[in-house]
Amino acid sequence: MTSMTTAPASMQAVFAGVDTHKRTHHAAVIDADGRRFADRQFATSAAGLAALVAWLAQWRVAAVGVEQTGTYGAGLSVALAGAGHEVIDVNTPDLRVRASLGKSDPIDAVMAAEAVRVGRATTAAKDRRGVIESIRLLQVARSSAVKARTAALVQIGSVAIIAPPALRERLGTSNRQIARTSLGLRPDPTRLSEPDQAAKTALRSLARRIADLDTEISNLDASLTGLVRATAPRLLARPQVGIHAAAQLLVTAGQNPERIATDAAFARLVGVAPIPASSGQSHRMRLHRGGDRQANKTIHMIAVGRLRHHQDAIDYLQRRTSEGLSKKDTIRAMKRHIARELHGALKADLRALDAI
Repeated sequence: MTSMTTAPASMQAVFAGVDTHKRTHHAAVIDADGRRFADRQFATSAAGLAALVAWLAQWRVAAVGVEQTGTYGAGLSVALAGAGHEVIDVNTPDLRVRASLGKSDPIDAVMAAEAVRVGRATTAAKDRRGVIESIRLLQVARSSAVKARTAALVQIGSVAIIAPPALRERLGTSNRQIARTSLGLRPDPTRLSEPDQAAKTALRSLARRIADLDTEISNLDASLTGLVRATAPRLLARPQVGIHAAAQLLVTAGQNPERIATDAAFARLVGVAPIPASSGQSHRMRLHRGGDRQANKTIHMIAVGRLRHHQDAIDYLQRRTSEGLSKKDTIRAMKRHIARELHGALKADLRALDAI
């Protein structure tokens, strides 16, 4: 431990910050005036996390700023929350400090603590101890499987194009049809030096991979469906909100309902908050381009689906465009309305979940 100043009295509130990494975390503690008086490095093992929590227990810690609570700091956030600490998400470094003092683990840890002390970081870290973390993990596995299946389908189509003509004619036209046909191919393993037999082997291998991924995705979909239906019935009741859209919105919001207090904050988080984009005689708004891009994509697809199948959305588009608003700006405004509606349903589901 590096002592920088005299430790404050045990009853004085202090602030802690943690710079997180794959194998080590560096923690620092500052007093109410921002003076660092202690810092220490800990391993990321279970014993290391327990030691960090025990080390902080000697002071009255008002809040702990943790970097990368969604990745390297996820386990630490759970351990700190379990010990009763208020954990604040710190994902943006202070560039002025970095420019003047440079970068090191102790400096970054102090920066995290300072961000909490001065109120630069105020967002509570996501609660990763419940069902929404389970939904997130299943979503990660499903997303990976979907990407792998897409790559395999593209690859099997490419192999079919360069296969010997007699074989290519048997396979079909679409990548899906080629995959189904290729499952029935019977290459001769003793003649792999012949291109047609090698092509059959490659096609069958890719087809089996696609079939295995189809099964994996189907199983993950079934698991996600059960969890999401039990967790977010109000959200799923909204028009054009399916299982995967609801899962993404739950993961984006997190399990703690107080984390995103207002629909304006939720709109900012999902990238549909309007901001001015006027210049000269032009007076208009555009959507904030930050936030969770996967959630932003989800809101966009909900809007597109409603414009095709939901009469209220179709009527809204016709009314606003007849008033002189462009179709693009009308859809932007509709996304903000959708965010407000979904935030209300999300909060209700999360509060019901919290009450269980």
